[in-house]
Amino acid sequence: SNANMLSGELATFLSGRYLVFNIHSLSYQEFLQFHQLENKFESLILYLRYVGMPFLSNIGLQEDLPYEYLRDVYSTILLKDVVARENIRNVSFLENLVTYLADNTGSLFSASNISKYLKSQRVDISPQLTINYLRALCNTFFVHKVVRSEIGGLKIFEIGEKYYFEDLGLRNAIVGFNQRADIHKLMENAVYLFLIQQNYKVFVGKLGDKEIDFVADKNGAKIYVQVCLTIMDESTANREFGNLLKIEDNYPKYVITLNDLLIGQDNNGIIQKNLMDFLTSEL
Repeated sequence: SNANMLSGELATFLSGRYLVFNIHSLSYQEFLQFHQLENKFESLILYLRYVGMPFLSNIGLQEDLPYEYLRDVYSTILLKDVVARENIRNVSFLENLVTYLADNTGSLFSASNISKYLKSQRVDISPQLTINYLRALCNTFFVHKVVRSEIGGLKIFEIGEKYYFEDLGLRNAIVGFNQRADIHKLMENAVYLFLIQQNYKVFVGKLGDKEIDFVADKNGAKIYVQVCLTIMDESTANREFGNLLKIEDNYPKYVITLNDLLIGQDNNGIIQKNLMDFLTSEL
């Protein structure tokens, strides 16, 4: 059923070997093409709301009809791709775990923390079972695990990672679309999807006590990306630009905002782009 949805693997066998192609949900540019939309802010919000299941072009983006379809897709993925394929026994916990990931998209996460949280809700689940179920969700490309990496070094941190959804429409079908409360989460997830669609390997960057939202690597060439709603206030600008300025190399650095009026390149060489421009750019 992965052929109909989500990121899957298409293997072409050649003399006992095979090539792997990652098939993603629609990118923002593909979304515009499928739905015959112009690249404007209203189209970006539609993308963040419904994202990339191709069949949505047959349904239309009207009211709750897309979400009825997306909830059906979600149920199919959960039951066939995750539960059956991964031999999941505690389906109720799996559903609660997905909801937790949807509510905390892009937040630092640890299995022990969610286990403690669940115990506070009188649900006794071990950290190891949480890890197993997270692995099952990643194996079926429903979510992606992004680990933290030390900037300027080789260290990968084993504790604390982030999870992003392969398709935000499915995420929104689970917990609803709340533009005011969730817009930063949706922006981060959209930027992550764009980077992996461009064949970058993506990490969360750690620089001392500072965090860089994304460090993306393609064949040794890197880019650094900070995502924020706006930098119109000075304190936010100082934080987002300041974190990037602490990185002592000359790879491209970006600050991505939702819809700021003042964009371009500042004096320190950091490129600021609005989200819809970034999602239609060539890196």
